[in-house]
Amino acid sequence: MPTRCFGDGDPVYEAYHDHEWGRPVTDERGLFELVCLEGFQAGLSWRTILLRREGFRAAFANFEPERVVAFTATDVERLLGDPGIIRHRGKIEAVIANARATLALRDTPAPLPQLIWSFRPAPGPAPTSFAEVPAATAESRALAKALRARGFRFFGETTAYAMMQAAGLVNDHLAACPVRAEIEAAGR
Repeated sequence: MPTRCFGDGDPVYEAYHDHEWGRPVTDERGLFELVCLEGFQAGLSWRTILLRREGFRAAFANFEPERVVAFTATDVERLLGDPGIIRHRGKIEAVIANARATLALRDTPAPLPQLIWSFRPAPGPAPTSFAEVPAATAESRALAKALRARGFRFFGETTAYAMMQAAGLVNDHLAACPVRAEIEAAGR
């Protein structure tokens, strides 16, 4: 029987791999959350973020941008003391800035979901190993540049590509992965 791309033997990663990674996320709140969590992940393992995800959701008002945008300096100080999240001032302040940028996009022809999905590349061949999976692509560089130009922070080309993988813009499940075909069908 084929094995997962990653996570075999780790219940946290197995559940994430099988039920989330690569499945299309098209709603504003879900994409805002991924953008922010990927920013927190920079320099850390994704497992660290997954283990704290419920803490992040509680701390950041379930990533509802209209609630996060109202956070004040007092909230930043409170969050710096919250053991349920990664306590990094720059990343915490980036979430608030990203909420402002998300709300500002609502008044444009391309709100956050449409903007992000406009950078979806054409499907490519299924990778046979993670050595074939890039850390960044032309599309992720362009997406990161577009979001930064609109006020998003802690979102570079590598972070953008990881978000694209997580949100289903690209399907980097390996060719032998038992979930790959399901993800392909969901992405059509």
